This record gives sequence, structure tokens and C-alpha cells, in this order.
Amino acid sequence: MTKKISVVIPVCNEEKGIRNFLDKRLVPEIEKIKDYDFELVLVNDGSRDKTLEILQEYAESRKDVKVVSLVRNFGKEMALSAGLRYAEGDAVLTIDSDGQQPPERISDFIKAWEDGAEIATGVRDHYTKHGLIPKIGSKIFYKLLKLMGNKTTVPGSTDFRLMDRVVVNEFNELTEHNRITRGLVDWMGYEKKDIYYTYGERMAGSPSYNFRKLFNLAIDSFISMSTTPLVIFGYVGIFITIGSFLLGTFCIINQYILGDPLRLYWNGAVQMAIFITFLVGLVLISQSITALYISHIHTETQNRPLYIVSKKQSRNINATSVKPNKK
Repeated sequence: MTKKISVVIPVCNEEKGIRNFLDKRLVPEIEKIKDYDFELVLVNDGSRDKTLEILQEYAESRKDVKVVSLVRNFGKEMALSAGLRYAEGDAVLTIDSDGQQPPERISDFIKAWEDGAEIATGVRDHYTKHGLIPKIGSKIFYKLLKLMGNKTTVPGSTDFRLMDRVVVNEFNELTEHNRITRGLVDWMGYEKKDIYYTYGERMAGSPSYNFRKLFNLAIDSFISMSTTPLVIFGYVGIFITIGSFLLGTFCIINQYILGDPLRLYWNGAVQMAIFITFLVGLVLISQSITALYISHIHTETQNRPLYIVSKKQSRNINATSVKPNKK
């Protein structure tokens, strides 16, 4: 029996390039692979242009295409989660719709899977085709991620990856709302192989991920994948406490025992101001980090669905075969 591979593609406001990407880049490549059946799972993430109409027309002309249309924009991570839940293949490949991740490498992902890898991860040359600020930001992000205890995520790894059905089934059981797909997949610990590729240019349009979204994604990565920030600020608190004690001791000895031979002229108000400034700053930072964790706890306890699919707008999906995405 021929195995099936599902290709999950989150799409948001890509009317200018999605048809070219499918017809000229993706479909020709998967048609070259003769040993497998393919299905395309196109996830419309609340597009406001004509993207949904294009996807619906595409699905009506091809029975191997599913359109999973979310009722509004839930974000790429939720769109990926929806696509993975509706994918029925023995393996699932996730790829962006902007053409920057090369479909020409899909055969390499399949080869790695055939050789025993349960996850084949696309790792891009993430310092090319970027400005100075994105380069520096990317390096800092991965170094901080490593310092916070994430030893499995390779710098430059992306959501361009192929996962065995076993991995997808386990991923679908995860329930957290503030999720980073690549981080969760790496966290599961299945055998994986990295596939290195060159990051391409967008076929059309402009990126939907602006600086604010990327910054929020980085914060979610730190908060959702590790409790290290709390530990770090615990150590910072100890360091400041010890430092304040030593500085206070020095001031007392210099000012009141030795008679201020260094001529610092630190009166009581100055000393108090220094100590209060340090402690207030520590309290404010600690409260901010704690508030982030509490907000995530609040989101998780609400038990809302990760996304909502519009059955009216979707095409070729079998809703009865898909488990609900609640806890």
C-alpha cells in the first residue's frame, strides 16, 4: 500500500504569490516523487485579501487538497497546529507559503525519514539576506535560548520539517496555548536529522511577521519552554543582596570607623538612595517576569480551543476523523 505524505502550509494574505508557489514550485516537485501519494493541507489563517477564494478554487479542482479555514487570524503557530491535526499522512511536511523555503529539498527530507529519522528539520543559513539588526537579534536569541536550558534547538532551525505520524500524533496531544511549534517538536526528543538549506527570497508580498511579532515569539519561547528566567533572577537577587551587604559594610567601615580617609562623603541619604534604587529595580524586574508566568497560567486555565475552524469556508476536510483540540 502506497504511503501518504501530507504537506501542511499555513497561509495568510498571500494572494499575490500563493498560486505561483503551488503551481510553479511545490506541486512540480512533489509530482517528481513517484513512490508516495501526497495531500496538501492549506490552512487559511484569517486572510483579509482574496487568499481564501484562491485556496477554495484550488481545492475544488483537486481532490488531494484540503482547505482548513480559521474564522480569524490565530497566528502561524495555531495555523500549523490546525494543519497538523487535519493531516492524515504517514508523514507530515510543514512548509511556508512565501517560497523562501525551497520545495526542491523535499526529497532530501523524505530520504532522511526513510533512513530512520522521525523528524527531518530544515536548518537555514539564518545570517544571509538579513540586515545587521536581525543578524544580531538572531544570534542573541539562540544564545539566550541555550543559556535557558534549551539544548535541542539548533540555531537556524525552522518550521520547514518532516515528521513521522508518531511524532504528529504526540504533538496533537499537547495542550498549551502559548506554543512554539519547533520548540515543542524538538522538546519531544524523537530521533531527528538536520537538513541544511539556503534561505530564498519571497515570491511576492511582504512578510507578515514584523518586529513586534518576532519579539513576542522570542518572549513566548523563553517563558513557555523554560523556568530558567525565574532562576536567573533568583541568582540576581542573591548577587545584589550580597553586593549591597558588602557595599554597606564598606561604607560603615570607611565612614564611621576610619573617618572617611577616601573622602567619599557618602552621607546616610546617599547610601540609602543607592540601596533603595538597587532593591526597587530588582523588585520591578522580578515582578515583571513573574507576571509573564502568571499570564501564561491564566491563559492555560481558560481551556479555550487553540483555534476555530470554519466548516463553511473549508474544503475537503473530514471533521469526524479529527479529535477536538481542547484539553
